[in-house]
Amino acid sequence: MCIILFAYRFHPRYPLVLAANRDEFRDRATAPASFWDTDPPVLAGKDLRCGGTWLGITRDGRLSALANYRDPSAWKSAAPSRGRLVREFLLGKATAEDYLECLKKKSGRYNGFTLLFGYSARLFCFSNRGTIPPVVPPGVHGLSNHLLDTPWPKVVRGKELLKELLANRDDPPLEELFAILADEAVPADHGLPDTGVGLETERVLAPLFIRGPGYGTRSSTVALIDDNGNVTFAERTFDGDPHRFTTVIFRFRIEKPAPCPS
Repeated sequence: MCIILFAYRFHPRYPLVLAANRDEFRDRATAPASFWDTDPPVLAGKDLRCGGTWLGITRDGRLSALANYRDPSAWKSAAPSRGRLVREFLLGKATAEDYLECLKKKSGRYNGFTLLFGYSARLFCFSNRGTIPPVVPPGVHGLSNHLLDTPWPKVVRGKELLKELLANRDDPPLEELFAILADEAVPADHGLPDTGVGLETERVLAPLFIRGPGYGTRSSTVALIDDNGNVTFAERTFDGDPHRFTTVIFRFRIEKPAPCPS
């Protein structure tokens, strides 16, 4: 993912509202979201090159989402796919707390990443490129190709749009959440981060929705979990244009909800 916006234990009826864009090279083979034939079944898209995913959820409410950390100077060509981390948590039996300890031990093998994982009642965040508090506090958060809530312009704008939407909606409409992800506003150059890719590339990567020629927003995902454990998971896949897309929507109820934190 290149932008993950989420309201965690912020909305009175929805413990989790998440809206995320996956930005990727257009020639990287990808399968759209579906329930995988695994135990437990995982609802996610799939990277057909390495078998991992960028965002997914299970029927018992385990969820995870990944953002790469942009740092071309530290790139390791032989590193394992970061999408395996999302898959591993979703298919595993470890608690989120135990998986956090596992990540600390092996994260150095991977290129830079920041990973969200846990449940709608207890959500964790870990990065192998910086020290951040592991337990996500309630509120509206944003994650791009850096650390949680790093104030890049697209993160700040996305959080503001999400907070405004949730303040005025008892039931957040899917279309309005997708509209946030389709935003193509480009910030001024002085607000752009310097991640080592050059100013022209920073401009291309700056909007919430990216339209680069060989790289850009491939899909948008909206996930909502209400206070009764009802899940709505919608994925919109694009052909390089926010106005040309295919949408799939899944709805189910979490079978074994995790206990609320004390």
